[in-house]
Amino acid sequence: MFGGGLPIIGGIGGLTGSKTRLKGSVVLTRKNALDFNDLGATVMDNVTEFLGRGVTCQLISSTIVDSNNGNRGKVSAEASLEQWITSLPFITVGENKFSVTFDWAVDKLGVPGAIIVKNNHASEFFLKTITLDNVPGHGKVVFVANSWVYPQAKYRYSRVFFANDTYLPTKMPAALKPYRDDELRNLRGDDQQGPYEAHDRVYRYDVYNDLGDSRQILGGSKEFPYPRRCRTGRKLSQTNPDRESRLLPLVQSIYVPRDELFGHLKKSDFLGYSLKALVDGIVPAIRTYVDLSPGEFDSFADILKLYEGGIKLPSIPALEEVRKRFPLQLVKDLIPMGGDYLLKPPKPQVIKQDEKAWMTDAEFAREILAGVNPMMITRVTEFPPKSSLDPSQYGDHTSTITEAQIGSSLEGITVQQAVSSNRLYILNHHDHMMPYLVRLNNLDDTFLYATRTLLFLKGDGTLAPVAIELSTPLLQGGLTTAKSTVYTPASTGVEAWIWQLAKAYVCVNDYGYHQLVSHWLNTHAVMEPFIIATNRQLSVTHPVHKLLHPHYRDTMNINSRARELLVSAGGIIELTVFQRKYAMEMSSVTYKDWNFNEQALPDDLIKRGMAWRDPSSPHKVRLLLEDYPYAVDGLAIWTAIEQWVTEYLAIYYTSDSVLQSDVELQAWWKEVREVGHGDLKDAAWWPKMMTVAELVKACATIIWTGSALHAAVNFGQYPYAGYHPNKPSASRRPMPEPDTEEYALLARDPEKVFIHTITNQVQSIIGISLLEILSKHSSDEIYLGQRDTPEWTSDAKALEAFKRFGTRLEGIESQVVALNGNPQLKNRNGPAQFPYMLLYPNTSDHTGKAEGLTARGIPNSISI
Repeated sequence: MFGGGLPIIGGIGGLTGSKTRLKGSVVLTRKNALDFNDLGATVMDNVTEFLGRGVTCQLISSTIVDSNNGNRGKVSAEASLEQWITSLPFITVGENKFSVTFDWAVDKLGVPGAIIVKNNHASEFFLKTITLDNVPGHGKVVFVANSWVYPQAKYRYSRVFFANDTYLPTKMPAALKPYRDDELRNLRGDDQQGPYEAHDRVYRYDVYNDLGDSRQILGGSKEFPYPRRCRTGRKLSQTNPDRESRLLPLVQSIYVPRDELFGHLKKSDFLGYSLKALVDGIVPAIRTYVDLSPGEFDSFADILKLYEGGIKLPSIPALEEVRKRFPLQLVKDLIPMGGDYLLKPPKPQVIKQDEKAWMTDAEFAREILAGVNPMMITRVTEFPPKSSLDPSQYGDHTSTITEAQIGSSLEGITVQQAVSSNRLYILNHHDHMMPYLVRLNNLDDTFLYATRTLLFLKGDGTLAPVAIELSTPLLQGGLTTAKSTVYTPASTGVEAWIWQLAKAYVCVNDYGYHQLVSHWLNTHAVMEPFIIATNRQLSVTHPVHKLLHPHYRDTMNINSRARELLVSAGGIIELTVFQRKYAMEMSSVTYKDWNFNEQALPDDLIKRGMAWRDPSSPHKVRLLLEDYPYAVDGLAIWTAIEQWVTEYLAIYYTSDSVLQSDVELQAWWKEVREVGHGDLKDAAWWPKMMTVAELVKACATIIWTGSALHAAVNFGQYPYAGYHPNKPSASRRPMPEPDTEEYALLARDPEKVFIHTITNQVQSIIGISLLEILSKHSSDEIYLGQRDTPEWTSDAKALEAFKRFGTRLEGIESQVVALNGNPQLKNRNGPAQFPYMLLYPNTSDHTGKAEGLTARGIPNSISI
């Protein structure tokens, strides 16, 4: 948020310590250059507003203290911004560069180590950098702010920015330490109860009590534990005083600290406006369309019309008022008008080359390894698979799949031989579904199964589904037992469509788990406590802050948007995904078993039986299933991250004792464990944070979660699930039984029965609209191995290590391209001819060409 800068270089010839004036430059962006109403503003507009004494700066010495000011570093007189600099190199459109001159004698006042910035204007601006060009004996000194600076009257303190030097707490110059302590105290804001305003810079924790009066409070209880979110201080609900009040539409926005908001020059908060446009404009339009139409798709051809602009919207006068509320034309374009086509989404990649490939068993199985949720498959270690459900409540939920049902599909070996040779795998959605099935199936237009899918590893390295078990709850003698039916592959007649439906019920389970657990909980939600704790306990000058901060970019903002529009009561997730009003509650139950260590890819693979530890392997683990694209690419990325973190932290932590005596680091980890993830604070698996190795693993895990893990579960959403028959979000009817009218109808019109069983039309269209927004890379995406400010540290060793990290990532890119081009690796492309690129680092193509629905690339952070 604040630290960073250019490396301090050696003395400049001809400069002496007697020089009394230091010249520098200030780069900032005015508010209106980031505003939707003025997106095209040029750097020439209203530049004069910053002249005079509108913005002033004061240098702070890092070496000379003022005994009359609590032994803080000496402070210079105020210096005002001067003329706009036209002769300097090109800077980003929207940025202004000003000169500034300080009265400062280095031989008397020492080297500047921090700077005070005061904004005496009426509105805020985004301060990027302040550069001192020629500090005698030191060369260039840069203060990297990347922060919103509001009018000084909004603050109770002065805004202070540090030079881009890196200091452990014990190494901080004494003249600067009081400013370091002040900054952390201001960010903690523990004396500020709220409600917080836009200019506030307060990072505090709260439970999820803002999802709506009718939803469970998540966090703070054993029954419904949850990671903490950012406190807003908003007033409590009048009707339910233990819940936070909801927003007033178009009047309020959810508070997050201002520097966590989108502040980039591309489209500012385009995502937030897009989601609001979806909720306020597109959803009503879809519902109106469905009301005026039969309300169902009846064939795959009907669905394909969506991608051909084949649904025309009737006139809806109220929508014009909605459009007027969104000043950005790009967002207005999202809201259809009468006579417009309702949707014009691109054809999802999974059906681009072959519109029927998704129906094959080969593609179904491949997407378990290289789809949007590739971290659910586990190795079968006993047959039949058993359940972990409490037998005192659920009885015996052992799988009913038998060897007789699957034996002919095992290439001539027995089930026990398949288990012992690591050739039997399972996609198991039984245990987390079963406890909620009675409640879920009592919802309108809903019928779900708890599913188990058994897969066999064939000789060619691909997986084949050999059995699917569909189970419903059966209440017997006070126990919730299971009524189960097993289905096996069929290729002809009505039985082939029964098999297609069985796979669809599996995909429904997988879609819901992916959205609420693999995606929302295990990336978005679990990251927020780390972001809050980092800002509260680690100075911007701390090496761990500098390491982790790029991987927090925009996450708190998108999480706040999600609580407002997506995961709240009646939000888009409840509207489109089968969990409905139980969605967040079910993710809370899953969080009980969350383990920070298992967020690390090697540990996750080992836990699922997909790999074993092998010190001789380049990644220290060896995969049992060699053609597992998510794991193969992911391990390469994980190893590169871990090596970068190891090299970087070794610069500052030369021994375990140095880490143990780091008061900021220990306070950070204690707060993460005891407050941010406080509902799990007593778990034995938490690292003690007593060794450098523990810190390396923790930081690598945080970076992996915010970058590669999120990329793997997010940017494939539209490419795979934008065609909802491939990844339906809900199911509405039970499996047709022989000798029934439903079975006969399936024989007569199988496409219609299939489509009327899965996600309904309004859910499908709304879901497609959401996934298209969430799956896009922005034009100013910062990818893994990149920094938005190259001068983020003055430490040459750190910069060299980071460069090596980038080089390794470029090598991984080449490896991924080669793997995808290898015809022997059948899981890389599959029948859909859609190569797995979600973990392609994308470091070499960041010029804007990679924006949109690329289905590739690893951004630094969870920014969408």
